[in-house]
Amino acid sequence: MNPFQQLSFTVSVARLADLPASEREVAIAGRSNAGKSSLINTLACRKRLAYVSKTPGRTREINFFRVAAGRFVVDLPGYGYARVPLPVKEGWQQLVSGYLAGRPSLAGLVLLMDVRHPLTPLDRQLLAWLTPSGKPVHAVLTKADKLSRQGAARTLAEVRKVLEREAPAVSLQLFSSFTRQGVDELAERLATWLEIKNAPG
Repeated sequence: MNPFQQLSFTVSVARLADLPASEREVAIAGRSNAGKSSLINTLACRKRLAYVSKTPGRTREINFFRVAAGRFVVDLPGYGYARVPLPVKEGWQQLVSGYLAGRPSLAGLVLLMDVRHPLTPLDRQLLAWLTPSGKPVHAVLTKADKLSRQGAARTLAEVRKVLEREAPAVSLQLFSSFTRQGVDELAERLATWLEIKNAPG
């Protein structure tokens, strides 16, 4: 059984002081329109576990989803897109940077990028900031169904070349919430990071 079918919302946190106790967790980051909520819902085989907004940038807190005892999937606020006042955006950035820099239970980070617009300056900035931390990073090219199979494969190869040069430790895959492409691959990686058993299906 896929353990992520047991995902349940736990808490939303707006201050670092309110972060819940955790043994191991994986965080999901990306631009506000990269499909974070859809990815979480697809992993969990649920439609409305994580809220999917038509207005990118609505997630303003760190959201924790429990996988198993002491294990969490963490949805970080999206960056770089939301049309919000600068002080609010700076508050998000401080919250996320503080979490990433000081969370000892963080086992790995998933960076989501729209397959049609990968490796934006903000994506590269986040990669450059994360790589020296020593935390494993897995890049996911979302919305793969928006391109032809050949187009998606070509983009995957192009992004892989860039990562090999700029961030060689970062792994990479295609993903589609619509066709469920890459779901088992991602679930297996997250289960490994979280040190829980995963049997896709």
